[in-house]
Order: sequence, then structure tokens, then C-alpha cells
Amino acid sequence: MSLKRRCEHVTEGTHEAGSGTLLNKIYTKLYITEGQSEEVDTQHEVRQLERTSKKNIQDTPIKCQDIFKVLSEQQRHIRVVLTNGVAGVGKTFSVQKFSLDWAEGLENQDISLVLPLSWRELNLIRDEQHSLLSLLHVFHPTLQKIRAEDLTVWKLLFIFDGLDESRFSLGFNKHQLISDVTQVSSVDVLLVNLIQGNLLPSALIWITSRPAAAYQIPPSCVDRITEVRGFTDSQKEEYFRRRFSDEDLSKSIISHIKASRSLHIMCLIPVFCWITAIVLEDMMTRDQRGELPQTLTDLYSHFLRVQIKRKKQKYGGKQRPEELTEADKELLLKLGRLAFEHLEKGNIMFYSEDLERCGLDVSEVSVYSGVCTEIFKRESVIFQKSVYCFVHLSIQEFLAAVYMFHCYTRKDTAVINQFLEYFELIRFSGFSWLFTNNDPAISLDDFLIRALIKSLKSKNGHLDLFVRFLHGLSLESNQRILGGLLDQINSHPETIQKVLNNLKEVNSDEISPDRSINIFHCLMEMKDQSVHQEIQEFLKSEKKSERELSEIHCSALAYLLQMSEEVLDELNLQQYNTSEEGRRRLIPAVRNCRKAELSDSVLSKSHCEIVASAMTSNPSHLRELSLSWNQNLADAVKLLSSAMMHPNCRLETLRLWRCSLSEISCDSLASALRSNPSHLRVLDLGGNKLKDPAVKLLCGALQDPLCELETLRSVRDDPVLSQV
Repeated sequence: MSLKRRCEHVTEGTHEAGSGTLLNKIYTKLYITEGQSEEVDTQHEVRQLERTSKKNIQDTPIKCQDIFKVLSEQQRHIRVVLTNGVAGVGKTFSVQKFSLDWAEGLENQDISLVLPLSWRELNLIRDEQHSLLSLLHVFHPTLQKIRAEDLTVWKLLFIFDGLDESRFSLGFNKHQLISDVTQVSSVDVLLVNLIQGNLLPSALIWITSRPAAAYQIPPSCVDRITEVRGFTDSQKEEYFRRRFSDEDLSKSIISHIKASRSLHIMCLIPVFCWITAIVLEDMMTRDQRGELPQTLTDLYSHFLRVQIKRKKQKYGGKQRPEELTEADKELLLKLGRLAFEHLEKGNIMFYSEDLERCGLDVSEVSVYSGVCTEIFKRESVIFQKSVYCFVHLSIQEFLAAVYMFHCYTRKDTAVINQFLEYFELIRFSGFSWLFTNNDPAISLDDFLIRALIKSLKSKNGHLDLFVRFLHGLSLESNQRILGGLLDQINSHPETIQKVLNNLKEVNSDEISPDRSINIFHCLMEMKDQSVHQEIQEFLKSEKKSERELSEIHCSALAYLLQMSEEVLDELNLQQYNTSEEGRRRLIPAVRNCRKAELSDSVLSKSHCEIVASAMTSNPSHLRELSLSWNQNLADAVKLLSSAMMHPNCRLETLRLWRCSLSEISCDSLASALRSNPSHLRVLDLGGNKLKDPAVKLLCGALQDPLCELETLRSVRDDPVLSQV
């Protein structure tokens, strides 16, 4: 009954008292699949959503209630399940629905106890000592009378929700061994022993996490990996129909979302559907609704404005509903500072001390009421302590951009200089003149190009959406929507044109082509459709080889080809009339083609990582790959060979002519040829001066009964190879 009370109500956005909705009333089934994603995906989650939206629905979906059930003869007992999914996609709702169905006696009645333990709550006692028994007593007071012997005979399910919010260092390789539920140790040691099965080996474990944090759990500890992909297209429509009783309104909203690719992709996330619904309902039910938002900056600016209006209407005041008081502005900008500082650190959960460092008084009700209730939420947890977070990561990124743009308009050079790190950026930009001028009166175009370059330096793209929002906020139209929160700057058409020109000319040769695509998205946030239209014309052109493509054209083309519903027959980099950097920017399109000709392109490891992800994607379309005349592939061959052993890989032909392959490269290729099943039938190693040890490794693979290679090309007339 305690768990039922805890799970039967949910909130979308606000956590105000009495604001909960019955979970069963709004719960829309999510698309959950079994299996490991194609790679450890550390790219920005918006990019992950774009890839998810492109995946064919070929996987066998798994119901939330069946997460621990053996579904085929090949599977063994399922004890530990790891569920991945981007922020806001519905992992916690899935956990809550599973728990509620169990508590109401509807599902999984073979389980004796379901024990939710969120990482955000566990963080509060990370420095304490506990036994597993005392830990349960602390987090579930209704179990105070439970005995140690009960834990060993009952069938228990521990649910650890939100691994990405953990502030623990989980040491799976070296730790104290614990097998007694009454033995006291540090909390992290208890958790590791429980997950590994040293402690309560019969207990079921369910861990949820955003993809970038899932690596913390070793694969050897996990029996099943699932992925929450959010809403399918039909589920998106069901969500809006269930939310609005007005059928015409729901149809209009669905129609608008389908017309905007950015909004349609983001609506894979249930939380984003909620944000979109709030904005479009407000705009579509007003007499003067104006232009509906087409970009993410548009949408989030309207979302903030709607929240301001709603709270003014609720709490009253002398100002017009959409107007901000000075106190409101101060509070929102402090929240923006909190959002920005922790975005750089990678934190999405905050505690009282984090708020205090940004000047937020946690004792004031304004921190979690007024204009903030559906932007920033407080969750009261154990020990009368509170944990705070933004409703969704994208709201944190938006407010962080608002704060940084405010610092720019107020000429807060200390904050700006610390963020931009002037002199570290020079070699990435192609705009060396920017960095010889340390003038505190930095122009808008200088400020934005420096922010972009800093984001491009990030390995995991954690600033990508933040920088897109920054560019969107440079438009006066979005500044006006925010109703006085930002000092409006007079963005002359010449200045805006400089910003656009910088985006089209920036040199990103030293970063992954995947990251360069964000430059194109920044253009779209500024409502510049020129590059998109030019690429659309290029795709329709019958004389493609005669049309010269700039680097930004190539980023846009790579994005559109990658997202196309049609699989490209061949991607040949040499057929495009562009620079060497432009050709390399096209490489992400390899994920959506059958044959890739990437020869003579000076590929780096980051380029080969993209090719490897194409080979292991679900589904993988790539059947023929040529990387010939790339002299620096020796290290990358190990990466590609590992990809060939992935169960999703269907590569049939691999050409590595004149790639300076080493003995280690041949060892990796030999392992790939022995993998089962290996689909490779043609391997071209011509032009590589292979020495005897390398040849012997290949011969060993060719003699293996698992090897089904039909054609091997080598530069040397080797008697051993001939005999094989």
C-alpha cells in the first residue's frame, strides 16, 4: 500500500502539492527494445534522438512488465537489467508503472518486494556507513520490522533509478567482499556487491541510466540491456489526443509538429511533448496567436513566457500577466547561472549548497514556486533534505544560454572570458584574427563564433544545444518573446549577416564530422534556410559533379543523407566537387548507404569511429567499404575489425589497398575473419608490404573453419598463402 501511494500519482513539470495526476490516466505506452545500442554513445542526446528516429522498427519490442521474463530458449535467468534512454524519455515513468502494477496485484506477483532506491536519494548518504538491512529501513520505513533472514528467502527486486545522477565512484574491480545483509560498509561497496551478486545473489536488480553514464556497470554484471526509445509516431499522436479533449486542437498541434522536423524528432521524448503541448495550446487558443514556433529557441522562449503568464494569473499582481518583476528577473538569472555552471560540469541534479553558491536562498518559497514551478523542481527526500533539478536537461541548456547571453549584453567580461578561454581556441577556427584582439567590448559575431568553437572542442558535445540556443537568442524576435528578461540588443542586419557568414566559413578540420553538423543546426536556429535550400536544389540536380560545395554545404548534406528515409546506393567522396575538409564532413552519411568509397581521404581515428558505428548500427546497411590509400589506418583497423565482429555488421567487401597495415592490424583482421558469423567475402590487402608474421596470422584465420572468405588480394606471391 505504501508503494501504491508513492507511485499512483505523477507530475508533468510541476511538483506543487496537490498537482499530481493519476499515472494510469496519462500513461502512454513507450517503445522499449531489447539489446545493446550500437555504440557507447556520448554525443549530445539530441543527436542520439535523431539517430533513434531513423532506426527501422525491426527490433522486437519488450513490455515494461516483462523486463525480467525469459523471452526465448536462448536466454538464461535474467537477474540484472540495465535500461538506457535519453533524459526525459520515460525511464522513471516505466519504473513507476512497473511498481504500481505490482502493488495493485496486476503483474509480477512472483516478486515478494519491489524496492525502489533512486541514485539522487542515495547521493545524500554517500559518506555514511550502512548494512543492506539498515539501508532498507532508512529508505522504506514501512519495512522496519523486516528481518535479515526474510531478505535471504524472499524474492526481492531492487530498482536503482537514474544512474546518471549518481555521485558515487563504483569500484567493481577492487572492493571489499560482502555477503551478509547485516554487515556494515560504505554505501558504494554495498551497491557494488549487490549488483555483482555477492550479496543476495537471488535478488533481481533493475538499473536505469542515460546512455553516457551506463558504462559504469560492467557488461559482465548485466543479463539484459534494454533501451527506452520514447514515443513512436503513433504514440506521439495518442499522447496529444489523450491530453486535449478538443479534437480540433489536438489535430492542429499534431499537424504543426509533423511539419517541423526538429519538433517532430524531439517529441520522441514525453517531456518534450508536454512542453510543446503547453506552448501550442496557449498560442492556438489566443485570438492573436502570431507565427507558431519553428525552432527550438522559439519554442523554449515561448515556454518560459507562458510559465510567467500562468503564474502571474495564479498569484496575481499589478503587472500584466506576461510581465516580469525585477525579483522574477533576478531569480531566473540566478537559475540560469546555476544551469550554466553545472552544465559545464555535467551535473543535472543540485543540492542546497549548489543553489547557495549561485545566490539562491533555499529557504525562500520563490525558489520552487511562482514562475519556477514548471521549470525548476524541488523534490523532498529523506532526512528532510531536498534535491533540485530542471524539468528537463534541455531547459537547463536553454536557461544556461539565457544567462550567458545576459552576461554578454551586460558586458560581464569576467564570466565571458572565463567561458571562452580565448587563446586555446585559435587553431580550431580559421579566424585567427579573432584571438589577437582582447578588447572587452567584444562584438556579437565574435562572441558567438568563439562560443561555437568552444563547443566544437568538447568531446561529447555537451554544449551543442546550449550554443544552438545562444545563436537563436541573438535574434531580436526571440529577445522580444522573453519579455524583458534579456536586455534587447540592436542586432543590425549587417551583424547578423556576419554571424551567418562565420558559421558558413568556420574551419572544423580537427574535430569529428559528426560534431560539425551542429554548425548547420545553428544556422537553422537563426532561421537561415539558405544552405538547406541550396542542398535541396543540389539533390534534385542532374549534374551534381559540376556544382561546388562548401564545407557547410557538406555538413548539411551529410545530415540530410543520414536522416533520409531512402538508403543511398553509394557514397563516393571523390565524386563531390569540394575541398578535402568538405569530403570529410560528408562521412556521417556512411550510416545510410550500401557502398562507401572513402579512399584517399586522409582519415583520422574519429572518422573511422563514424564508419565503425555505421557497421554496427541497427540496422546496418553498409555492404561494401573501401578505405584504400589512407596511410594512417594502422590503429583504426583494430576499431574496424571489432565492428566486423558485432552481430549487427553485414559488411561483405572491405578494401584496404596501400594502407600501411601492421602486424597488429593483421591480427585484428584475423580475429574478425574467425568471428561467427562473419559476412565478409572479399578482403583486398593489395599494396601493403606484409611481413611474414602478419601473413602467418592471416593464414591461420583462413584455415579456421569459421572463416568464409572467398577472395583475398595480397601484393606478394606468398607460397604459404597460395597453399592455403
